[in-house]
Amino acid sequence: MHQPTPAAADDSGTDGSSASSGRVSGWDPTWPAAPGGDDPAAPGPNRTPTPPAQRAPTPPPLPPLPPLPPSAERREPPGTVPRSATTPPATATRPPRPATPADPFPPPRRSLGLPAAHTALICVALPTLAISTDQGQLNGQGLEGFYRSGRRVLSRCQVRVAGREPVAVQARMTASDRARFVGTLSASPLGGPDPDVTVERVRSADGTERITLRSSAPRPFRVPVEVALGTDLAELAAIAAGTSGPELPAGVHESGLRWSGAAGTVTVTADPPPSDMLASAGLLRWEFELLPGVSRTLELRTRSEGGRALRTVTRSTNSPFAQAHASGDEPGIQPLLRSSVEDLQALLLRDPAHPADVLLAAGAPWRCGPAPAEALAAARMALPLGTGLAAGTLRALARVQLGGPAGRSGMIPGPRRDAGTRLPPECTGTLATLLFPALLAEAYRWGLPERDTTELLPAAERCLSWLLTTVGDRTYLSDPQPGGPVRCATQAHAHRAAVLGAELLETCGRPGAAELRQWARELRRAFQSEFWIGDLGGGRPAAARMPDGTLAPHLAGTAAHLLDTGLLGGGRWAPGLLDRVQTEQLARLLGGPSLDSGWGLRGLGAQEPGHNPFGHRDGAVRVHETAVAIAGLAAAGYEKEASSLLRGTLAASAAFGHRLPEMYAGERRTEGSAPLPHPAACRPAATAASAGVLLATTLAGIRPDAPAGTVTLRPWHTAPLGEIVLTGLRVAGAPFSVRVSRLGLAMVEEAAEGLRLAT
Repeated sequence: MHQPTPAAADDSGTDGSSASSGRVSGWDPTWPAAPGGDDPAAPGPNRTPTPPAQRAPTPPPLPPLPPLPPSAERREPPGTVPRSATTPPATATRPPRPATPADPFPPPRRSLGLPAAHTALICVALPTLAISTDQGQLNGQGLEGFYRSGRRVLSRCQVRVAGREPVAVQARMTASDRARFVGTLSASPLGGPDPDVTVERVRSADGTERITLRSSAPRPFRVPVEVALGTDLAELAAIAAGTSGPELPAGVHESGLRWSGAAGTVTVTADPPPSDMLASAGLLRWEFELLPGVSRTLELRTRSEGGRALRTVTRSTNSPFAQAHASGDEPGIQPLLRSSVEDLQALLLRDPAHPADVLLAAGAPWRCGPAPAEALAAARMALPLGTGLAAGTLRALARVQLGGPAGRSGMIPGPRRDAGTRLPPECTGTLATLLFPALLAEAYRWGLPERDTTELLPAAERCLSWLLTTVGDRTYLSDPQPGGPVRCATQAHAHRAAVLGAELLETCGRPGAAELRQWARELRRAFQSEFWIGDLGGGRPAAARMPDGTLAPHLAGTAAHLLDTGLLGGGRWAPGLLDRVQTEQLARLLGGPSLDSGWGLRGLGAQEPGHNPFGHRDGAVRVHETAVAIAGLAAAGYEKEASSLLRGTLAASAAFGHRLPEMYAGERRTEGSAPLPHPAACRPAATAASAGVLLATTLAGIRPDAPAGTVTLRPWHTAPLGEIVLTGLRVAGAPFSVRVSRLGLAMVEEAAEGLRLAT
């Protein structure tokens, strides 16, 4: 991963960037000093910093859980008869193998990047997380543990039955906020080589864990069950840097244990209450009688901050998402859509001062706070699920819009993020400011109520005014300002904001549309001649124009944004920056082997110098840009290229259990291969989850114009996935369902009363 831009680079800029503090958190009411960008390596208030180079200490082996000595401090649960401790059988523990001094394989050095998260099972219901390995045990190592608002409230939860750890046989996510772990062991005194006890653990992000034991033995028997608990109350940033500190001492508290420190108080209570508790070892113990075919269950509940339950904001907030469903010939569409909606729900944040307004965190585990550019992009792709998320996101960001002197007034603040090895860092505030009016304009077409549009229009006008003021008498918008390069993708976003914003202003009877359209025309003329690099292969768009006027010629996946022109009234697609011939050539490049990896769109062409399949800006597949390319290619009529990218992304989705990470390696797909995960990618991620919604709905080509009472359908003529039926979407505030046949014909099956099908 590339090293992050130092915070000092943003402290005094005029682009709205904010310095970063390296804190992982949820919603920060003092923001705009809070949002983080979408660069996995960039620090920010909701990012963990890149840890320093150091040798990690070798983690100690799991210590044996000691029997309770007669003199140990112990409290019997209320209402129980005091009893002696149960000592595990002699075979319960095995002394650890001593380390070999001449071991030829020394411990590996700690990576310079973030701890690997690609193998973790991450349960999310912000502001809470539960991060586990596929073994099920929480051993207090790496990222393992329960978290609330970026702090680990429980780091260790180790289960032993009859003195032994169950053998892990399966681990899987059952929902965005839950994971199920299954282990087995032979615990019956008469047991043979076959396991006769199944141990199931269901772990939830809200801090609860249910442990169920089921016996298959032919006779009843008694078995001791032990749970060892611990916490360090460390922040996620410190854990990532390897500076989390020691565990805190525990004390007995009601039917469980309690830890207190400068960062707060955590309690774990058990139901049923344990028969023995040993605070010095953080140990809870039961003795269960297991009957053949009968289950016994115990539940652990983790609470923080003086006993306050780990409840998520989404549990008390009405969901802004419609319960969309997909069916048809392609079996992978429905699980992708389902997991996408679940992940979006899990990533919701709420402004405490304005509880009706929700927006999305960037992703887990690294970016659990608001990132404006990603929040706006994700809300835009999720518009087929309703306009509630768009409204909440726009209102929340309008409240932090900058005022003050020219050059900053009207910006949505955001830090700078790394842009790869070829270009300097870019400002996410620039992108957010351009996305704001575009999202409002499109949400209005999807059915955003007029009162909400009227309320948000002044903030959109300030964004558009900032755009024209910043450009001044020039043609292009540089990023960052002043003196930064003129990026190809930035011009695409700026052009879309101007065209969509002009129509929105005109529709709402506000001035300024003519000036925006005039600048957009000048930008199109200049871009088509000054940003296009001719060659024997047909040419390509430059990735950027540098301050000295030279062109950055590398072929980048960000060029896909040139095809994302936006939705206008009457179901029209807005004009783009390229002419017809250039659009055709770009489609050929996006669908060619250099950018199309077979799993999705690479961030940098495979033939470009310095290509790195794991480089987050230099060759990895970014799901958001892949979805943008697919939708843009289909809208422009290049379904062959769009189909190839779509099929590759669906294949990758299946390999990732239909829960797409924000990015993965851009290795060439071969027969029998699987996509390589990126070890530092967020999963779930807001843009990847909303991209799943866009991928499913773009097949039907839904283009609503709710103010005009019409909807236009532009399905793919080739029907690459056969028949598809989408139900439970929302257009004009009402349920909307559409069917696309194997012949590429679309039919509306449910719609708002009075909504007409336009041709």
